[in-house]
Amino acid sequence: MKIYFVSLGCDKNRVDSEKMLGLMLEKGYELTDDEYAADIAVVNTCSFILDAKDESISTILELADLKNEGSLKSLIVTGCLAQRYHSDIKEEIPEVDAVLGTNSYDDIINAIENAPGDKIYESVKELKGFPDIPPRSRYLLPPYHYAYLKIAEGCNKNCTYCAIPAMRGGYRSVPEEDLVKEAEFLASNGVKELILVAQETTLYGVDIYGRKSLPDLINRLSKIPEIEWIRILYAYPEEITDKLIETIADNGKVCKYIDMPIQHTDDEILKRMGRRTDRAGIESLIKKLRSRIPDITIRTTLISGFPGETDAQHKAQLDFIRENRLDRVGVFSYSPEEGTKAAEFPGQIEDDIKDARRDEILEAQQEISLSINEDTVGDIISVINEGYLPDDDIYAGRSQKDAPDVDGYVFYKSDKNLMSGDISRVLITKASEYDLYGEEIK
Repeated sequence: MKIYFVSLGCDKNRVDSEKMLGLMLEKGYELTDDEYAADIAVVNTCSFILDAKDESISTILELADLKNEGSLKSLIVTGCLAQRYHSDIKEEIPEVDAVLGTNSYDDIINAIENAPGDKIYESVKELKGFPDIPPRSRYLLPPYHYAYLKIAEGCNKNCTYCAIPAMRGGYRSVPEEDLVKEAEFLASNGVKELILVAQETTLYGVDIYGRKSLPDLINRLSKIPEIEWIRILYAYPEEITDKLIETIADNGKVCKYIDMPIQHTDDEILKRMGRRTDRAGIESLIKKLRSRIPDITIRTTLISGFPGETDAQHKAQLDFIRENRLDRVGVFSYSPEEGTKAAEFPGQIEDDIKDARRDEILEAQQEISLSINEDTVGDIISVINEGYLPDDDIYAGRSQKDAPDVDGYVFYKSDKNLMSGDISRVLITKASEYDLYGEEIK
């Protein structure tokens, strides 16, 4: 039996996909990247914002057409969309044979073996604990030199714009011993860069150890010989401790990089978002990070057009960007999510205004990014190879300042025959808004 697997959404969803794929391969199923050659299709969906929801539904409907044409025998839907809208999927897309929620991906084999059946196979479990899947069952998707380590699931923050608690449940940390075993398995399979992810990494351990234990986890992971880089994503600013800052500064394997979503910079909007910080606190933290770790790269995400956002509040956010000169900034137009408080707020803003404000922030950041990148010309930095571009006779890699998929690349020449995951020392000779260019030094 051949399985066509589609993994949509975030890197946390990718980890779930890799675990499902591992279970399938253990049972002898064959993977194919050709949907027309597949017997079974599995879609691991995302439902974080409207665009992601639309992409998930569109993918399911395209595969439903293949099933109606007789190409597919079975269609299985998993992930966030399945968790939140399992009843709607059963009623409105009869081609779907099985629905698995976000905490049910360990039931994927049962779903495959029992679908299609007399009725739809459904497994939507209570959002507590974790599916019991050993690390060795995880099948890594390429590229193989980095992997995401999901250290916790769910969230307790209940921001007014976010539906994650409804789809992933409350915050629960993975025990440290389990994470070390999984990281050792990843390292034994060629992983050199561990990227720590959760809805919020900074609260790791509070629920099971009674304290913020991310620094302790990092120090243990750094003792795995094959792991060379450790990167931290999704660190909420109000939860970043001095101990975590010291760990980033002092541990040689930790990338001098932190992703901390702040979402907005206006105190009134932050309060209505349900965020637990303010502009003064954010700016104080930025100064502290830069004082203790002068070469740190700070990435953040912002939301444009939150309900009630005024022109003055938008302009103040632009001023914040220009004054604080963050290294990496992503911006999303506000998306009203069903079941969230913010979707019912007065002052909903037209899409064209939200998008125009988003674009204005991105244009301002583009100028800042170019200036920051130009300052690196003449520096020698470490770069991990992502691949070779034969048409340009050049390698594409990432520095410690660049997370996969969201940040830029370093394009560089080398006389060597480099493999993916090789780390080189590169002299930077040119810069653009998002990328750097250089040559490997002898």
